[in-house]
Amino acid sequence: MTTPPAAARRGPVAPPGWSRWLVPPAALSIHLSIGQAYAWSVFKPALESGLGLSGTQSALPFQLAIVMLGLSAAFGGTLVERNGPRWAMTVSLVCFSSGFLISALGAATSQYWLIVLGYGFVGGIGLGIGYISPVSTLMKWFPDRPGMATGIAIMGFGGGALIASPWSAAMLDTFGHDTRGIALAFLVHGVAYAVFMGLGVLLIRTPAARAADEGSGEAARAPSAGHGVSARSALRTPQFWCLWVVLCMNVTAGIGILEKAAPMISDFFADTDTPVSVAAAAGFVALLSAANMAGRIGWSSTSDLIGRKNIYRVYLGVGALMYLLISQFGDASKPLFILCALVLLSFYGGGFATVPAYLKDLFGTYQVGAIHGRLLTAWSTAGVLGPLIVNQIADRQAAAGHSGPELYGLSLTVMTGLLVVGFLANELVRPVHPRHHVTPPGAAPAAVPEHAPKEAAAHDDAR
Repeated sequence: MTTPPAAARRGPVAPPGWSRWLVPPAALSIHLSIGQAYAWSVFKPALESGLGLSGTQSALPFQLAIVMLGLSAAFGGTLVERNGPRWAMTVSLVCFSSGFLISALGAATSQYWLIVLGYGFVGGIGLGIGYISPVSTLMKWFPDRPGMATGIAIMGFGGGALIASPWSAAMLDTFGHDTRGIALAFLVHGVAYAVFMGLGVLLIRTPAARAADEGSGEAARAPSAGHGVSARSALRTPQFWCLWVVLCMNVTAGIGILEKAAPMISDFFADTDTPVSVAAAAGFVALLSAANMAGRIGWSSTSDLIGRKNIYRVYLGVGALMYLLISQFGDASKPLFILCALVLLSFYGGGFATVPAYLKDLFGTYQVGAIHGRLLTAWSTAGVLGPLIVNQIADRQAAAGHSGPELYGLSLTVMTGLLVVGFLANELVRPVHPRHHVTPPGAAPAAVPEHAPKEAAAHDDAR
């Protein structure tokens, strides 16, 4: 057993009596803000008309932001762990808000490259650092319910667009859809999000080694002393790469429907007695967003009861069944199609919210934020794979003269297969070998009976 070098954990420590229930709102203020990324499509028509951009060009700032999210989370995770949550949230605030301000300058001066630089590059760094900033802190405050705690925060990323979409549309209607109106909207976004995210920066606290019980009778305590795994060591374990495959397959399956939702439901029922209107297709997309958000808190909280391995068996096994039902019977029943899609998107959101707690179960809370950041490269990969599979196959089927559900039959089968691959990867997850364990700074090594590893393995399999 080795002891890692001591790392300074900057940031305010909670005083006696500090309520741990103030920490989820702090995290939520960050995630609700950076969740605006899912509402980028609101600005696309105005950018295309105001700056003469193509659809591909207007999507570039968003695409770059998602790429930078994965990269900054992967490479900045260790800094987040070293410097603490307040530092990370401050960096996220500065980058995300600055991204909007730079974009406002780009729109005002009709310089498209400034919008790409601002929203895509600078703002994307804010997305990645902000996404992982509260993870390890939440799990230290809620060692008894880590799935629920991270689910509350990550729910905000899924639900941020529900607030940002109508808000952004209303601003464009008020300021105008020209470059001046876009610039003003970006400016207001930058300032408003800086204020809202600042509330989280002020509220966040790290738990003291021993915190007093709250008035409700629940212990707001730090986790007991024990062992953890460093981010560098985690990359050398098969458990990390099994989870990477699990997350990648689950996200690929979910984002494949999410990205193509409106045209997919329209195509499935175009030649039936009950075709889907444009308004109804838009309503279907809104339902999927609600399912995505609800799954993040609902399924992650459920994982605290039945275990992380079992909940991913549900995500991947039942998800594969949902895809199979859509491919075989989706065009015969609109309620069946909608129900299956809603279940799949709830699993998509739940997978994001549950994976930090799964990492905590395997690697401990020591450097779990850094490990989570590296795992999010699976999201970047899935963000390319999912839309590529569905769109490429649909385009080829259309070129071959097919229409309706035939456009998606093969891609739905591929998605089913990917979920089966993810299911098998989840089955391979076992407790991390003790040789990877280190004693986190400040934690006293616990006495471990000789039979403990065997019992831990049995317990993990049971969960």
